Amino acid sequence: MATVRLDVATEATLRRLSSQRGQTQSEVIRDAIARLADEEGEQPSAYQRLPPFLGIADSGGQQLSENTGQRFREILEKKRERARRPR
Repeated sequence: MATVRLDVATEATLRRLSSQRGQTQSEVIRDAIARLADEEGEQPSAYQRLPPFLGIADSGGQQLSENTGQRFREILEKKRERARRPR
C-alpha cells in the first residue's frame, strides 16, 4: 500500500472525479496511472502477459493434475532413498 500526498487543488479534483465517475478515489488514481503507463508505451510484465496461455497446454492425456499429492510424496521418497545410500 502506498501513501500519496496531494495539494489542496489536486485533492479537490480527485474528490470531484471520484464522485462524477462513481468510483473510489483509489480507483480513479489506479485508472490515471494505467492511462499514463499506456501513453508511455510501458510493456506489460511477464506475469501480466501470462493469463492467455494458462491451461492451453496438452498433456497428451496424462492427467497430470490428478493424484498430485501422491506423486509428490513418491518423488520425495525416492530422493530420501538416494540420500540414504552409502557413497
